[in-house]
Amino acid sequence: MTRLPHAVRALITTVATLLTVTAAPAGARAAAEPKAPADFVALGTVDPTIIQEIRYHTPHNFVGERVDGYREPLCVLTRPAAEALHRAQRQLLRRGYTLKVYDCYRPQRAVDHFVRWARDLDDQSMKGEFYPDVDKTRLFEDGYIAAKSGHSRGSTLDLTIVRLPAVPTRPYVPGEPLVPCYAPRGQRFPDNSLDMGTGYDCFDTLAHTLDPRIKGRQRANRLLLKNTLERLGFVNLAEEWWHYTFKPEPSPDTYFDFPVSRASLTARR
Repeated sequence: MTRLPHAVRALITTVATLLTVTAAPAGARAAAEPKAPADFVALGTVDPTIIQEIRYHTPHNFVGERVDGYREPLCVLTRPAAEALHRAQRQLLRRGYTLKVYDCYRPQRAVDHFVRWARDLDDQSMKGEFYPDVDKTRLFEDGYIAAKSGHSRGSTLDLTIVRLPAVPTRPYVPGEPLVPCYAPRGQRFPDNSLDMGTGYDCFDTLAHTLDPRIKGRQRANRLLLKNTLERLGFVNLAEEWWHYTFKPEPSPDTYFDFPVSRASLTARR
């Protein structure tokens, strides 16, 4: 038998291995990540002046860690919602304010992360700030956590208003002492936004947009946000002063699961 040179045998082995991998069933290879539909855009490409403070890309949220699916601190929305938000921003800029978004499109995997967290009754590390007076066993019953979120349809976002010139909010330090989200402005975690009476994602009835206990300047700030957005087609969730949905939604019955990242958006944007 003729013996092949070592280099030739090595080449044949490599080729055979590559052919084996190529011939493997599709199910054996890693599934490609889902992509955003064509009408989804990064908000920054429509209006780069809107501040983005994407809380679920950080540990400063009720879960206490970065949430699944948030690959980048990026606001992604359907184009109609982004363009309507741009119109709201132009109105506020003329008055010396800017919008700031906390969350926009939210993948279903992030919602699933919230559900797992809510069922883990031993994990209450962020209770002192975000749900100090709510028993974690009641998060589903009281409507704070659900298996589906309108955010996953792409036209819902959480936002506030900041006075210009904007001073950056200091970073959250994991493990720092927590203060209830409904505490007076000077005591709760600092935010560069207007005083809305509670912090963002506050699991408390004081976060209801028109709660009668919110008065004076705090109420006026909430109404400035509400009136500005509602004139442009956004609808507020009454239980959360920060939560708005642009209507009509392009995909009212679809809950998407592509990651929050530029790579999820098609190249033509």
